Amino acid sequence: MIEKGQMINDRYEIIKSIGEGGMANVYLAYDTILDRRVAIKILRGDLSNDEKFVRRFQREALSASSLSHPNIVEMYDVGEDNGIYYIVMEYIEGKTLKQLIKKRGALTLSEAIDIMLQITDGISQAHDSYIIHRDLKPQNIMIKEDGTVKITDFGIAMALNSTQLTQTNSVMGSVHYLPPEQASGKGSTIRSDIYSMGILFYEILTGSLPFKGENAVEIALKQMRDEIPSVRKKNPAIPQSVENVILKATAKNPKNRYSDSKEMHADLLTVLNDDRMDEPKLIFKYPEHEIDENTKTISVVKKKTDEKLKNEEEREEVAVPVDKEEKIIKKTNKVIWILAGIFTVIAVVLLSAFFILPYFTKIPDIKVPDVSNMTIIEAEEELKKAGFEVELETVKEENAEIEKGKVIKTDPQAGRTIKKGSSITLYESLGKETYTVEDYLGSNYIEIQTLLENVHGLEVTIEKQDVDPTKEYGEQEIIGQSVPAGTVLGKGDSITLYIPNIVEGYPNMVEEGWTVEDVEAFCTKYGITLKIDYEETLQYTPGTLISQSRSPKTPIVSGATLKIVVARAPEATIQPSPSPSDPADTEEDGDSTQTNP
Repeated sequence: MIEKGQMINDRYEIIKSIGEGGMANVYLAYDTILDRRVAIKILRGDLSNDEKFVRRFQREALSASSLSHPNIVEMYDVGEDNGIYYIVMEYIEGKTLKQLIKKRGALTLSEAIDIMLQITDGISQAHDSYIIHRDLKPQNIMIKEDGTVKITDFGIAMALNSTQLTQTNSVMGSVHYLPPEQASGKGSTIRSDIYSMGILFYEILTGSLPFKGENAVEIALKQMRDEIPSVRKKNPAIPQSVENVILKATAKNPKNRYSDSKEMHADLLTVLNDDRMDEPKLIFKYPEHEIDENTKTISVVKKKTDEKLKNEEEREEVAVPVDKEEKIIKKTNKVIWILAGIFTVIAVVLLSAFFILPYFTKIPDIKVPDVSNMTIIEAEEELKKAGFEVELETVKEENAEIEKGKVIKTDPQAGRTIKKGSSITLYESLGKETYTVEDYLGSNYIEIQTLLENVHGLEVTIEKQDVDPTKEYGEQEIIGQSVPAGTVLGKGDSITLYIPNIVEGYPNMVEEGWTVEDVEAFCTKYGITLKIDYEETLQYTPGTLISQSRSPKTPIVSGATLKIVVARAPEATIQPSPSPSDPADTEEDGDSTQTNP
């Protein structure tokens, strides 16, 4: 048993198991020499002692090692370590195409064509190397994060020039993608891969498989005799040119299919061209169910009765041999009759299987009930009661109208008429996405707006609001919000964020030589209260602005107060002139004017 930490060939350290198959198990491992992660496929222990399976495993390595293509998983190494046979391959991080279809259902037309172009391109490389994949299915198609397709698991691939593969290999592929010729036990050709790719294309476009049944035999019979359902009936938006690609790839008669993967790839390149939009539905050149004319016949040896003998001696000599010949002929005729009877019985059984038995075992068509708005358990009970199977995994989607945990819709949708026992996929509602509002005061409104709109899907409105002129605010600062913190909003709800109504910055009035009239006009324009103080000084010319209370570039807020200081000349000290009626003045004047006699 392979365990975590085990070293393979003293180089590859096992990390974990990532897949199990009928012939080999796949592990994620670490390449200690090249310092990288790899996928290592190891032949199952119960098969490593079987020479037939070892040879087949080694042939896979030999076949796949010759392939080098961007859409095929690259092989790095192959070997054997103490009875452990292994193949080291490129490790792909991503999802399988099956996982993608289960998650999303039908993909868009452009996505489907892009995936098929990559698959057909990769398979063309394999076919050019005389390698048939023989197990093409979405589980063996990896999709990387960048959309690159990687074809994996050439585990049952067959080299066309090999003579050692047995016919039992022809039915080892998944029955849902099994070509009719493989289902009937015939060998595979490159056109067998074409059929599987056609089924793949159908599933990508519709999200479901064309042929379903209760067991592998029933599905295989449908692959051989039933016409593939129309993708255009499921989605009328799909052009006829696209449906024609599927019809040609999935033809029952290989002669009606594409001759190779390159031809299918070339057809896909032009499938959406304008000149092909009105393309008529494909009509096959050859009958879909041909009768094999290479039937072996048994020839009866006729007795020669007209031969004349020359003499009696010769007649005596041949008497005994003729008697023996008659006995042999009688015995042969008896065997022929027995074989004819056996063949007749077989023919009757086969006719019953193909014509009479299906009449009695025909599965009835029933309508899919409407289980929307039911709980998952209620919907499952209703569908099973109606005669359908229900997929274990639901597809979860956000939905504002349907309550969380209840059914949005089904695939196939309600009202469709399908076979009893078909599998139904439920779409489960995740409800309306909600978000709890936080306190955004003081935060940058651009950051909060981006968060609320892009991450939580809210409708955000930004409004300016007058603020206290005595306080200073950042130009992008949130000063209020319409919805209080703790409120739960749903995707699409609205919230308003308020920012300060800041107009612009104050100019440098002092250095720019503003007059009092200039300042008064400025304050009137922006709704500012002006306060003027005068300072007596000889240093400045009267009327000059000495200072302003708001610094230059300070944000202008309506309602604020601006104080300026203006220079004016100091008042002069002047003595008053004496009055003529003042005695003191007269006396003083008299004294000053008195002369000696």
